[in-house]
Amino acid sequence: MKQFNWSNVESSFFDRRNLKEQTTEIPYIIIDNFPDLGLIVSLRFLEWVLENPVGVISLPTGKTPEYFIKWTHYLLNNWNDSKVESIRKNHGLSSKIKPDLSRLTFVQIDEFYPLEPSQHNSFSNYVTKYYLEGFNISKNNALLINANEIGLYENEHWSDIFPNGTIDLRLRYNDPSGKIERKQQESLYLIDQWCNDYEKKIRNLGGIGFFLGGIGPDGHIAFNVRGSDHNSTTRLMKTNFETQAAAATDLGGIEISGNHLVITIGLGTITYKKDSTAIIIAAGEAKAPIIKDSLESQQDVKYPASALQSLKNSRFYITSGAAKKLKDIESSYWNTSEWSLVKKQRALLKLAKEKGKYGTKLSFEDLKNDPICKNIPGLNDRTSSEIIKTIDNKVQLGIRTEKDGKFGRMLGWLYKTDEDTMSINQIMIDKGYAWPYDGGTKVRNLEDLMAKRNEANGV
Repeated sequence: MKQFNWSNVESSFFDRRNLKEQTTEIPYIIIDNFPDLGLIVSLRFLEWVLENPVGVISLPTGKTPEYFIKWTHYLLNNWNDSKVESIRKNHGLSSKIKPDLSRLTFVQIDEFYPLEPSQHNSFSNYVTKYYLEGFNISKNNALLINANEIGLYENEHWSDIFPNGTIDLRLRYNDPSGKIERKQQESLYLIDQWCNDYEKKIRNLGGIGFFLGGIGPDGHIAFNVRGSDHNSTTRLMKTNFETQAAAATDLGGIEISGNHLVITIGLGTITYKKDSTAIIIAAGEAKAPIIKDSLESQQDVKYPASALQSLKNSRFYITSGAAKKLKDIESSYWNTSEWSLVKKQRALLKLAKEKGKYGTKLSFEDLKNDPICKNIPGLNDRTSSEIIKTIDNKVQLGIRTEKDGKFGRMLGWLYKTDEDTMSINQIMIDKGYAWPYDGGTKVRNLEDLMAKRNEANGV
């Protein structure tokens, strides 16, 4: 079994879980829900601050830290209250000394560029409101990404240099075609130099001691999207569509996030300080595939979070939904949980999918040779047909067999892109959940419907 150097707070959460063995490249702690995810992050953060009262921190924006911020305020504002004392005691934070956040140094992770920092959806505005003012950290102790303080050609404002907010990064390499492009090119070089200086300032501080971040649908950390160099530093760059879509809610729409570049610290920035505490948090089943890839893969530019493998104190705090595709979770399910009817059905359908066969075509030998199905209690040559019968019964329950009465109509479309739509009605017809209807008398052929549904379910 792998040994992890959990902190006292982390141990209090980890020890509550039944699953102790982990095979991932980065350790993780599974939390029941999103609010509790905020609690563990807050307690771990305050624990770290007590040990590093003048440390360097870098915290995320948007919805990711919502409960972390709420919990931190609640705990600090009620530090000696009996309820908070109980929370702290039960979760490994027994110190009676109240953490002082005012001496910390804050490093902003990223920002869209160009963007007015006073704009209510800007990350600069968020950082100032929720972290500097909210945590009582002086602006003198903060490194911020402020578009108005990044010097451009002859000190002109970015709205004059880039009037429509669009920056052509090809000007880094191409010859400018006229005066406007020359101004833009010189300004682009000045932005790149600013990013280089920002990186130097972070490293002169000794690097980031406590990093907290979310993870995007493509696995991006900060704005280090899929394919980012693991040694990357602070830079001005384009993002991909997945990242733009994920940021659209926070920024005020895809038209803003899609038309702006970003300035972001790099993966190399995050991992520069080798004893840094770096925590990635994720909630919900939608994140399960990228969590699996990020935790189970070797270091790979396809998975930006895998860069954190170089840090001994990197962690993932994830909800049960976000963890559900991990091999550890699947292995625990198949090896330790009771063989319920649902589990038998799942095992058979899983085998059918792997073999590329209908369930009715699976042989006794197929089941005996499968590492999961071979453990079905009382396995015999009738097991497959018996399980299929229970699946068939479940399918039958979903079919309405009324001979009389009017069936309601569902008129709807699934929109995958602006030009690409799919009829919900047609999907239901194709999968055997509805009969086609052309306005005349509806023909209700249950046998045909069942055949379609069985085929769609691999039975």
